Amino acid sequence: MNERVANRVKPGDAAVISAASEVLSGGTRRVGLARVWPFFGPAFIACVAYVDPGNFATNIQGGAKFGYTLLWVVVCSNLMAMLIQSLSAKLGIATGRNLAEVCRQEFPRPLVWTMWVLMEGVAMATDLAEFLGAALGFNLLFGVPLWVAGLITAATTFLILGLQVRGFRPLEAVISAMVGVIVFCYVIETILDKPAWGDLLFHAVKPSFSGTESVLLSAGILGATVMPHVIFLHSSLTQDRIVVDSPEMRRRLFRFELVDVVVAMGVAGFVNAAMLIMAAATFNRSGLGHIATIEEAHITLEPLLGAAASWVFAISLLVSGLSSSAVGTMSGQVIMQGFLKRFIPLWLRRGITMLPSLIVIFIGLDPTRTLVMSQVVLSFGLPFAVIPLVLFTRRNDLMGELVNHRITTIAAWTVAALIVALNLYLLYMTLVGGD
Repeated sequence: MNERVANRVKPGDAAVISAASEVLSGGTRRVGLARVWPFFGPAFIACVAYVDPGNFATNIQGGAKFGYTLLWVVVCSNLMAMLIQSLSAKLGIATGRNLAEVCRQEFPRPLVWTMWVLMEGVAMATDLAEFLGAALGFNLLFGVPLWVAGLITAATTFLILGLQVRGFRPLEAVISAMVGVIVFCYVIETILDKPAWGDLLFHAVKPSFSGTESVLLSAGILGATVMPHVIFLHSSLTQDRIVVDSPEMRRRLFRFELVDVVVAMGVAGFVNAAMLIMAAATFNRSGLGHIATIEEAHITLEPLLGAAASWVFAISLLVSGLSSSAVGTMSGQVIMQGFLKRFIPLWLRRGITMLPSLIVIFIGLDPTRTLVMSQVVLSFGLPFAVIPLVLFTRRNDLMGELVNHRITTIAAWTVAALIVALNLYLLYMTLVGGD
């Protein structure tokens, strides 16, 4: 086992690291799923951020108000996510550092401090969405007051984060199981709502908007899908998970991590699409385009599709909120450690970042509208994560044998340009108005 790996192995990780090393060195007869299994995990933790409660809010509003019109935004956002997360994973493998650490090394100090402040704001906006979603899940399932649900959410996320002391694999296993629950819930929802498959396929590939509000929701969907904070996190998850020294081994490792990204982001894409499809097939088709909150969606699902649908919806929201809230806290820790070389206890960060959410709950702001606006904040933070990532992964001196192919760099710059353009268009439409 690599000495650098051996020095940090925790109880839950040894078998996974040993199996991965055997696969990479060719000293195993594992085939199929057993061969790639040791490498699954980082992208599944990252993909939780792509199915968080902010996605529920933006996709439900988008589907209820505009039917299948914005489905293409979900599809494009997910393809962007696959590209961006593969670059993030590759940066961690090639440099042994996460994105925030590379920014600290390569950028002037004033820019580093500015980016840290911006990314902390993004992490706070993220946690707001995730914490509120989990609290709403407890509220809808068990009927407890929202403030009580908030306290239960805080306690539960502390327990999930506590798994980190046992290593990366136990946390990966729990988070992946939660993703499985969300997927199962939306398979059921998709079966129950019986979508119009022809319209669905048409709008999945045809770009279109329908007024200012649709652009706002598109920016929210993009912000909720290509998450800036998890771009930083993913590079951290791969930087020390499986450490190899030779160029050929790094190439092999990245190929396996690429499978992890494609599978995990594909799962997240299915869930995102299913959220919007459920709202379009259920609410928009029934003339209920006014459905604008998660609570209304939960209440309305029962008479339209039966009690099972509303319960399944609430369970998926709860699991999504709990898992993504834990992941959001991990991201904040990576951002502070990377940019500033400062570390605070995870329980303290969890306590600080949940305060805005508890304030929103206690003063009675509309949770769903707050969720949507938090996702718009994320969309505006995206260029500050994507642009540095592309700048670094195209550099041969940093990436070595894993430097981007020219086509990859062009595609990544195109994604960055689309993100900036959508944000500028959103700002114009919001200030000037128009159809």
